[in-house]
This record gives sequence, C-alpha cells and structure tokens, in this order.
Amino acid sequence: MRLRSAALLVAALTSLPLALTAPTAQAAPAAAPYDFNGDGRKDLAIGAPGATVAGKAKAGAVSVVYGSTSGPKTSTRTLLTQDTAGMPGAAEADDAFGSALASADLNTDGYADLLIGTPGEDGSDTNDGTVTIVWGSTTGLSGARSLFSFFSSDYDRYGKSLAAGDFDNDGVTDVAVGSSGPTVLSLVSGPITKTGAHNGGSGSRHSPWSSPHGVTHLSSGDVTGDGHPRVVLHGRANGTDDATTALADLQIGNYTDWLQDLPAGYVSSVADIDKDGYADIAVGNDRETSADPAGALGGKVTVVYGGPDGRDTNRAPLVLTQDTAGVPGASEKGDRFGGGVSLGDINGDGYADLAIGAPGENSAAGAVTVLYGSASGLTTKGATSYTQNTAGVPGASESGDRFGERVTLTDHTGDRRADLSVSAPGENSGDGAVWSLRSTATGPTTSGSTSFGPGTTGVSTAGAPGYGTALNS
Repeated sequence: MRLRSAALLVAALTSLPLALTAPTAQAAPAAAPYDFNGDGRKDLAIGAPGATVAGKAKAGAVSVVYGSTSGPKTSTRTLLTQDTAGMPGAAEADDAFGSALASADLNTDGYADLLIGTPGEDGSDTNDGTVTIVWGSTTGLSGARSLFSFFSSDYDRYGKSLAAGDFDNDGVTDVAVGSSGPTVLSLVSGPITKTGAHNGGSGSRHSPWSSPHGVTHLSSGDVTGDGHPRVVLHGRANGTDDATTALADLQIGNYTDWLQDLPAGYVSSVADIDKDGYADIAVGNDRETSADPAGALGGKVTVVYGGPDGRDTNRAPLVLTQDTAGVPGASEKGDRFGGGVSLGDINGDGYADLAIGAPGENSAAGAVTVLYGSASGLTTKGATSYTQNTAGVPGASESGDRFGERVTLTDHTGDRRADLSVSAPGENSGDGAVWSLRSTATGPTTSGSTSFGPGTTGVSTAGAPGYGTALNS
C-alpha cells in the first residue's frame, strides 16, 4: 500500500475548522439515492449544462425522468432550471447548472433528494459556483435550497463535482463538493434539512494537485467494509494536466493520515465486484500516453480491489483495454475507452458488473462495453458491446455522437437489477440524447430499449445543450 507521507500532507493538505458541529440528530431509515418519489424505483437525472434558458446561453438545465416497470418513463418527468419556481437564484448565461449530480435522502424523510452543481454561478467573485438541493416527495422533486458554502472567497467553481454519504461517520449524510482555487474540497456536515441551519464542515487545500483544476470528479463507497464510505478524489498533478487519483477518509480531521494513491484517472465508480464485503474501485483513464503518462492507447480502466485497509495490496489491480483478451474491439488511438464508468448488478447475481464508455470509438460515434463480476473478480467472459448500430438500439452511429460519454447502471424498474443508461452529448450536433436498456438475468437487452433527447423532456435545443453531460452517479 502506498500511503502519502503525513509530513508532506500536513503542509500540503490543510483542514480548515469552521463552525462548531451541532449535536447529531438520530437518522431515520433513508431512501435509496435517486428514488425521488419513494416508489422503490430509481429515477434518472440528466444534466444539460449547455442548455439555453430564457434566452440565456449555457445557463443549464436538468431533466428528471421517473422510473417505471418498463424503465425511465418520459411522460412522468420534472424539468429543473434556476428559473423553476422555488429554486434559489436565477438562470444566467454560463452558469452551467447541471454540470454535476449526486443524490441521497439528506433529510431522511423516505424520499431521495437531488444535488445539482452549478460551477459557473457568479457570487462574490466570477464563477464562485453553487450547489442546489431539490427535495424529494411522494410526487417527485419540488422545493429547493442552496447547499451551505463556507469559502466563497477561497475557491472557484464550487459544485464542479459532488458526492453524498456519511463521510464523517456520525450517522448522518454529508456532502463532499469539489472546486478549484486554493480550497479544492469542501465537506458539508449533516444533517441537512429544508430549513435548518448548517452543522459545520471543513475545507481542504492540496498543493500537489493543480489549483486551476481542483477536484474534478468524486465517487464513494464502502471500500473497507466497515459501513463508513471512503471518497475517491480526482484531480490533476501540479504543473501538469496529468490525472491524479486518491482514496480519502474524510472522517479524519485533516484528511492527512489516511490518503492512498490510486491508479490515475479522470472518472471512477465504486461497488463490490466479488461480493467479499469490500467495495472495489473502477478508475477510467481515457487519454493516450502522449496526453497522460498514466493513459494507454485508446484508453483504459483499472480495477482496484478493496480490503479492510482500503485498497487490497495483496491483489494486483486489473488493467483493461480493448486489447485485453475477451474485451470486444481493439485499442485504437482516440477511442477514449474509460471515458465513462459505472458499477452495478445488472443480472441480479449479487456481483457488481461494469459498464465502460468509449465515446471516441469510430470517429467519436461511441460504444459501451459491459463486463461481469464474479467471486474471483471482474471477468471478460460474456463481455458485450453496444453502439447505436446494435440491433434493437434506437438511432444510428454517427461521427461525433460520443455515445458512452456517460454511463450509469441504475435499477429503474424495481426488479433489483441495474438497467444500463447511456448518454451521447454530441448527438444531433450537440443536442445530446440518452438511451436506456433494461436488465435481464443474462445482461442488458435491446428489446424495448428507449431513447430520448432534450426536446422530449422540455429542454431547449438552442445552441448545444449537451444533454447527458451528467447522469446519475
């Protein structure tokens, strides 16, 4: 295990004490993330940060399509912008509302809530950024408030990345927020309610990471098997544009005594692939080695297995490319294999499976590969690949669609199997679109698969909305 030295980190990564934390409230059983109406089916949130709102370019929008027995059902949906009644703020050009999404039942009322990042929001400074909480209810999402932010003069683009979980291990849900500038990570402590005051938090500075990029992506899961989620942090190495990735325990006050290096990448997903009680981490790095020394021809995904101390150093990470035996296709420059990753149990066998987007495949038409979990870890046996030219998938592959830019494995039907949803933000010259394939005991099926774009869910197609730039994390 490679632990970054505490001596280095004490100087480089500083926890900034804030308001005293209020006494912890007893948490009630929480709804599953993204089940906004509490019906047992997870809903699909779709970010379109380039959407025009009331004539304001790139103000941004989010569509929420509710789950049903047949998958996401566009006839039951909610459109959210900063001009939606009850939302804080107002839609403004370049706000980029919907750049990042996360979900948790923050107020433990039995309905999941939605967190939306708006990194372009202007506050005391240009591009301060903000995060909006939209509350779940029996009828879906309604009502909102802004997430507390403590360092408006000490960061930019607050909300560029998001994650939610009980990160400080006190029994209530917190929110981790990525930003750029001197403060690159903020932890907002729970409980977070509709009207209550804030309950403290902390912020971190990490000088080895590039301040202009900050924390660019967040994911989380129970890697150590103790019921307390750890956080995967993605950024850029100082002085370069190269990826750097680490596993952090945000329960520790200065975050310095438990920070493990992970294979460098730009996105990740966390779930238990081998059903051993420890969540595993899939890290995607879609760059060529000429752009990032940790990349690979056509891109790659590295699977790091979890253990009681974090990453399991007794098991070698599994490196996957399209040249790996059993993986469909072949590694070619610009494929961007690993541009999107998501872990979830597709076939209901209890092992998390992996969806990998390759949005650069075939002149950026894009493709998605699915691999399956097992007791011995991820296997390439039975791996399948999907494009818009796959029989039963709506549409046709076209250059620049970027099918697979984002992927999510989410149970939209309530059958306890994760359905595959895929976005192509480049579809129709930047309008974007989303596809959903239902799961079966043998994997995703294209039978009955659906596709829809921004117009179907009320998002303007003026400019290039980039529908699907963000999906359920």
